[in-house]
Amino acid sequence: MVAAAAARKTSVRDQVVAEATRLFAASGFDATPLQDIADAVGVSKQAVLHHFPSKEHIRRGVMDAIFAHWREQLPRLLLSATESHARFDAVLGEVYRFFAANPDRARFIARETLDRPAQARAMLGHIAPLLRGIAGYIRAGLGEEPDDVDPDAYVVHVMQLVVSATAMAEVTSGLLGEGAAGRARYDRELTRIAKASLFGRRGARPREVAAPGKKPAKARGKRTRGDRVRSRS
Repeated sequence: MVAAAAARKTSVRDQVVAEATRLFAASGFDATPLQDIADAVGVSKQAVLHHFPSKEHIRRGVMDAIFAHWREQLPRLLLSATESHARFDAVLGEVYRFFAANPDRARFIARETLDRPAQARAMLGHIAPLLRGIAGYIRAGLGEEPDDVDPDAYVVHVMQLVVSATAMAEVTSGLLGEGAAGRARYDRELTRIAKASLFGRRGARPREVAAPGKKPAKARGKRTRGDRVRSRS
């Protein structure tokens, strides 16, 4: 009985977060009455308030659900970006799929940024230390070689790229063709842009971050024509 009741309680809470995400994305926080959320879940307003004391608490619940995924995946995304092109593709795809699976998550973030900038800045402030930490991984991967990459700005732009691309994909991917073919082109180019902005300027793999206690492997430069001639002599 207790387990069943707990399951129902969790289910209602999750439904509130899911429906609030959809409604906030469509109409904005201020224009969404608490009763609309209750109606969408199929419970009374008091039942919603049992789980969330106020609409503001629901908004925080939506943010927590979104950023929990970012906190888990973003470090892997950008740490991998300095180690392996293949892993970068895989992890960026994983993060992108999270938002593509439910574009309302991205639309909620975009709408909050436009409609409630002060609240949005506070919202993003909670993940600022995480973003700085990820930028540190990239900075370590780049090493001491001269480079034009600003790791902190790169992290911010990749986050914006994923959010804005998924928020608008339903409309803008149609410019590249109808259906799955247009969407595939849209997704491929997003990955290429994110990857090229970190890797493309050098035309080579970035320096790998050595494991603790190990020295990083020396990068092998391209052999010149003179080198090849000398090797045959």
